[in-house]
Amino acid sequence: MKTPHDVIVKPVLTEKSYDQLADKVYTFIVAKKANKTEIKQAVEAVFGVKVESVHTINNLGKMKRRGLDVGRRPSTKKAYVKLKKDSKGIEFFDSIAQ
Repeated sequence: MKTPHDVIVKPVLTEKSYDQLADKVYTFIVAKKANKTEIKQAVEAVFGVKVESVHTINNLGKMKRRGLDVGRRPSTKKAYVKLKKDSKGIEFFDSIAQ
């Protein structure tokens, strides 16, 4: 059984994610096999907020070369979590954004 901390790997802290904080949209790197329902339940359990919707994106790792060797960086799954209007914000993001 997955715990909420197994589903949410880490937050994404970029300019694009900061711009979406005003609309209560938070971005996370999540486990590749996690579905939208599991992501919603994990965010609600860990942060104590109400989730309206979850959008996910699978990012293929970039190709990298070192001499003749060719490899690929790890692939990731990103989730955009939108909170309900009456829900409070996630304190972790709010403290960094200010």
